[in-house]
Amino acid sequence: MASYPHVFEYPFSVVEDVPFEMRGRWRESFFKNDNPIVLELGCGRGEYAVGLARRYPNCNFIGVDIKGARMWSGATESLREGLTNVAFLRTNIEIIDRFFAPDEVQEIWLTFSDPQMKKATKRLTSTYFLQRYRRFLNDGGLVHLKTDSNFLFTYTKYVVEVNHLPMEECTEDLYGSLPTAQLAETLEPSTNEEQESGAFDLSIKTYYEQQWISRGLTIKYLRFRLPAEGELVEPDVDIPLDDYRSYNREKRSSLATGR
Repeated sequence: MASYPHVFEYPFSVVEDVPFEMRGRWRESFFKNDNPIVLELGCGRGEYAVGLARRYPNCNFIGVDIKGARMWSGATESLREGLTNVAFLRTNIEIIDRFFAPDEVQEIWLTFSDPQMKKATKRLTSTYFLQRYRRFLNDGGLVHLKTDSNFLFTYTKYVVEVNHLPMEECTEDLYGSLPTAQLAETLEPSTNEEQESGAFDLSIKTYYEQQWISRGLTIKYLRFRLPAEGELVEPDVDIPLDDYRSYNREKRSSLATGR
């Protein structure tokens, strides 16, 4: 991928010594437009970022992950299709705020993130990460979570509730509870800041998502807004651990609940 014009590789091991000149200039220097920027954090193969880029040409999408072998699939596919509104950033999400300036990003997607049941600070919806998102997400920007994990879904709901974050959508069975029209929303976002946020297609399915559905797992989804101000606190609750081992994941604990 080193030769791909839409892939930027800055793993943690080198980022301290290499300045990222695109920070604050993604629209000007790369996308060449003023359209909203949407991040997919932990993008894996990049199916969601690429799928959204196909359907919404008036938005810019950036898939972020540290695993280049997986990211190669989406990066290659988008390059072959000539998509100009999608890019990929290979780096550690722990340092994601080093690559974007304040208010540079409008929305964040978390698609099937590792639930990290053992340690809260590793969960992508923890206050540890929400504080980092605030450094570049515009005030009240949207955060989407799509997951097979009941643990991560429940934990995130508690985070939203105890911090009084505005919840816009929450369902434990995405494909069984939301109307077809809402899942396959085709509203095209405008090119200005008054876009109708949250109208993106929810029916795009990743490779692993299809595997989980075939195993009888329901897909959970929630969407909330993240204000720029206000103290964020971790919920002090016990949450039942997932009772299965998902692909490339382990419970890593003999306990029945986690925090």
